[in-house]
Amino acid sequence: MDLTVEDLAKTIDHTVLKPEAKQSKIKQLCEEALMYEFAAVCINTTHVEYAAELLKDSSVKVCCVIGFPLGANLTQVKAMEAKEAVRLGAHEIDMVINVGALRDKNYDFVRKDIEAVVEASGNAHVKVILETGLLIDDEKRQACLLVKEAGADFVKTSTGFGPMGATPHDVRLMRKTVGDSMGVKAAGGIRNFKDAIKMIDAGANRLGTSAGVAIVEDFRWTQYSDAWMQPDRPCWDCPSRHASMAKQPKEVYLWYKERCLTCPHREHNVFND
Repeated sequence: MDLTVEDLAKTIDHTVLKPEAKQSKIKQLCEEALMYEFAAVCINTTHVEYAAELLKDSSVKVCCVIGFPLGANLTQVKAMEAKEAVRLGAHEIDMVINVGALRDKNYDFVRKDIEAVVEASGNAHVKVILETGLLIDDEKRQACLLVKEAGADFVKTSTGFGPMGATPHDVRLMRKTVGDSMGVKAAGGIRNFKDAIKMIDAGANRLGTSAGVAIVEDFRWTQYSDAWMQPDRPCWDCPSRHASMAKQPKEVYLWYKERCLTCPHREHNVFND
């Protein structure tokens, strides 16, 4: 892949979403984003006005999460939160889809929920978080189509608070479903530059991560050694490796288990028969 350090930095949404984050952490986040020229900082609504002031007159965008992390808020609440975030200085909105409504096949509700946030966000770009770890592939495809119909700008894998983070498999599925007319953001569990490269190679053009500085700094070292780029074991990136009966709906967990049991690299099966 012909990717420069600068190109990689421009894909990163430098992220702090933990509820215990203090204002000093947001200041550090913004200073790092300015230094490395990341695409955006991704933060909770309460920090938007402060971050917007720190980043004014720069190329770094302020991205705000909406209905986070569950997505089960009333549509009116999501729309109001998005509108207020934009008023306070947000350039991008990352909203969480209503996962329960999607799993109920209440597609009209899901589409209208997204449309309301898109309308409330005005000119701000809207990314829609699917929380892929709670869904099987058919549900992920359907969600992508609803996001596209609703007029959002990106589909996004995960909140980072769900049962799974981003996987190359899900990024490829999402890119294939939405085509080239929309963005795909991979987020959740991207902790090193190998993770980042895999997501970009799979079709992501934005990465949500709290490890942006380490990713870029480690990537600089690839010009001195190719040891980092040795292939992983078969199935290392398989979503089934991260499936959890304790965290996922039973039918979703069993779907992942079945995928793993039929994998040609079954010697790496992570489930107990």
